[in-house]
Parts: sequence; structure tokens; C-alpha cells
Amino acid sequence: MAFQPIYDAVAGRVWGYEALVRGLSGEGAYQVLSQVSPEQKYRFDQACRVKAIELAARLFPAGEELMLSINFMPNAVYEPAACLRATLQAAARCNFPTSSIMFEFTENEEVLDTAHLTNIITEYRKHGFTTAIDDFGAGHAGLGLLVDFQPDLMKIDMLLIRDIDTSPARQAVVAGVVGIAAELGITLLAEGIETEAEFLALRASGIRLFQGYWFGKPAFEELPQVRAVSVLDAAAL
Repeated sequence: MAFQPIYDAVAGRVWGYEALVRGLSGEGAYQVLSQVSPEQKYRFDQACRVKAIELAARLFPAGEELMLSINFMPNAVYEPAACLRATLQAAARCNFPTSSIMFEFTENEEVLDTAHLTNIITEYRKHGFTTAIDDFGAGHAGLGLLVDFQPDLMKIDMLLIRDIDTSPARQAVVAGVVGIAAELGITLLAEGIETEAEFLALRASGIRLFQGYWFGKPAFEELPQVRAVSVLDAAAL
């Protein structure tokens, strides 16, 4: 697993880290996942969760309140309560609080059964986990999925972020997403930030959580260096 920072521009500190699948030679998530057969998806999903928790428990500084974001594959979860056993056991064994774990699912994986996904989210919330939609605005379900259930957090996909500072169309779409999220009580995170201009435009729209190479690149089994934005700078935007 590699870890990429999620930055809170209002608090002026790292909010958490996303655990990303990586091969031993640095292969990206797509290369690794493409080698996982449908029959292996459940075991792979479980192994990734446990590994992420074990590493976070070792790497996260003691005493700091940081979130660990873990990706999961909804179609690999056959029964929510049973699938959480290994996660809960790993968290207990590593003394890692479940309230510091966020599970995010990507819209790039087509959700075959929305009712099943709703059951998964409900079960996860029972145990204190935060839930998130990854890649919002670039996947299969989009707003239709948001109508069926509301996660705690949504990550706006980089396709809507790229060059937003010079794109009135992207600015309009993101403004709409910001408004919807506010109405539904959902926290927004802008991912894929690569330039200061993108960050400034998004911060001005009211978004406070950010992720992307401009803040810090993923580091393999360690915490990366993070670009800091001061609270005063953020408040002035």
C-alpha cells in the first residue's frame, strides 16, 4: 500500500491519508487490480483492508487525529456484517479506532445492486465508519446514486477539477455539486489537485478538503512530504 495525504486547508493540517494499492515494483492500482480474477476479488479486498490498517497503525503519529481512507469494491462484498469481521479484528488487534476509518467506493466500478450497496453503507455506519463516494462525477451512477443514499463525504473527480481556474463550465458544475452537498449535509473533497490555481479556485468555492500531487504524492509504505497551506492563507481565500 502507498499513502497519499488529504489536506484540510481551513485547519491548516493533514486530515488523513488514503491507502492506495501498489505493486512491489511500484505498479499502479489498475495494473494490480487487472490481475485479480472475479473469484479472488473478495479475498483481495479483505487483504487490502487489513494491510492498510496494519500500516496506518504503525505509521500514523501517536496522538494525532488522522483518518485512514480505504477503497473497497461493493460487488466483492457478499454480506456486509460478515465482510467486516476481518476489518474489525485488524482494528482491534492494532488498537486503531474504527471512527478513524473511512471506506470509499468508486463510481468507476458499476454498482450492480443499489439496494445491496445501501445495506453495506448502513452496516458500516453501525460500526462508526465514515463512508465516501470516490470519483464523483465521472462514473456509472452519478446523481442517480446520490438520490438513493447519501454518504458522509464525496470526492469530486479530477476530470471536473483539471484546469477549473480557466473553465467556466467546470466552475458551474462544481458550484452545483457544492450546493447539493450543502443541502444534503455531505462533506466535499476535491481530488487530483495539480496546481495552485486549481486549489485557489476550489477553495474559493467553499471546499476545504483537498488531495492531489500538488499537496503530496503517494509514498510506498510510508507517509509522504506534504505541502502546507497556513490557516491564515486559507482563511483569506
